[in-house]
Amino acid sequence: MTQAFIKTGVIGHPIAHSKSPLIHNYWIKHYGLSGEYKAIDIAPQDLKSGVQSLVNQGYAGFNVTIPHKIAIMDLCDEMDEAARLIGAVNTVVIKDGKLYGSNTDGYGFITNIKANAPEGWSLAGGNALVLGAGGAANAVVYALIQEGAARITITNRTREKAEALVKLSPERIDVIDWDERSSACADKSLIVNTTALGMSGKAALDIDLSSAGKDTLVSDIVYAPLTTNLLNQAHEIDIPTVTGIGMLLHQARPGFELWNGVMPEVTAELERLVLA
Repeated sequence: MTQAFIKTGVIGHPIAHSKSPLIHNYWIKHYGLSGEYKAIDIAPQDLKSGVQSLVNQGYAGFNVTIPHKIAIMDLCDEMDEAARLIGAVNTVVIKDGKLYGSNTDGYGFITNIKANAPEGWSLAGGNALVLGAGGAANAVVYALIQEGAARITITNRTREKAEALVKLSPERIDVIDWDERSSACADKSLIVNTTALGMSGKAALDIDLSSAGKDTLVSDIVYAPLTTNLLNQAHEIDIPTVTGIGMLLHQARPGFELWNGVMPEVTAELERLVLA
């Protein structure tokens, strides 16, 4: 019996920069599956018709990236808890013409942290500092809540955006002004940058980590460059770090499993391929 050819992809605008086809097609080949994963450019005004075209073409599902992560929610027939609470969908399964939305960004973030943290490190009962309050921060904060963080402090250059995240867990989330970010590093199990600061072509993230303890873990979801100025500063004072590339790779795994029936592994070979 011939294995069914499974069509999947990622939608966005623009989309040519996406690493997702590289990741998914690597896994399709690695696991000997029959299928393909394409980058599909859909402009915002064409989202509904573009998605319907994928349904008509027999796609098993697709990933969603900028600028469609919020707009796609209106087209989903059902969504999981993560998507509803984070307020965005990045993975869609198509079944019997219906769209089932989920958000795997939080899974990708926390799985990367746990895979690369020093032995014995745990966030359960600890405190976290989140820098930034954009879309990625929603997913990170959701994951920190699920992981059992006791207190989560959020700071953002626009305080109002940070305050909007308090609703995820009002009893556990604090908001501080951006100029308090350095002093807030004390007594934290995890410090994570979710802003674009430190990314290639962007300004550096200006923060002083000297008040952080040696049992603090510092993470940056930026992966270009792989080692940002934030991570370099942590290295200089012997604080362990986790880079951002693993979040990109791990968030892709649940969708691949939903479409193809195989939970793929993140390997050093795949990481090198994506970073090349």
